[in-house]
Amino acid sequence: MTINEIIKNRRTIRKFKQTPLSIEQIESYIDAARVAPSAANLQPLKYVAVCRKEMVDKIFPLLKWAGYLAPAYNPEEGERPVAYVIVCADTHIRKEGFGEDVGAAVENMILSALCDGVGSCWLGSIDRMALKELLQLPDNLIISSVIALGYPAESPKAAQVQDESIKYYLEDGTLNVPKRSLEDVIFKSLP
Repeated sequence: MTINEIIKNRRTIRKFKQTPLSIEQIESYIDAARVAPSAANLQPLKYVAVCRKEMVDKIFPLLKWAGYLAPAYNPEEGERPVAYVIVCADTHIRKEGFGEDVGAAVENMILSALCDGVGSCWLGSIDRMALKELLQLPDNLIISSVIALGYPAESPKAAQVQDESIKYYLEDGTLNVPKRSLEDVIFKSLP
């Protein structure tokens, strides 16, 4: 599969098989994130790798899932993630403006995991204070997002946007994720 095929077939996964991931796998995805572009090459991002079941179980309730379909489509017991990567910014390195760094790093991580057949869900709706306390993070680390990981137990598919709605939906048990067409997103081409 080419990189463009991988990118176009990547979907967010919210239902996972309960096959464990090793810490070495998680660290290899973080290594892919580590080499992503960084503004001024400051590299302010730090990561927490979690695959120990008791900690994974404590993190789950601190996250919100599938806003358009919650709570009905939240992962149930037996289909929850088996690992997480918590993405943080170190304010000793950069105080603010690290959003682009996070985007580039997380996309590298997601694509690296996908090459192993591992699905992911990039979560931003987090109880950051409770998670920071649980992980005993120092004050200089700001939690940006959480990446949930595991082998997919679902096969979401891309759908066309209809009636301007970008809300994902279930149809015949399959999660459909509307994507705007190329014509809708290219504002101008200057050949």
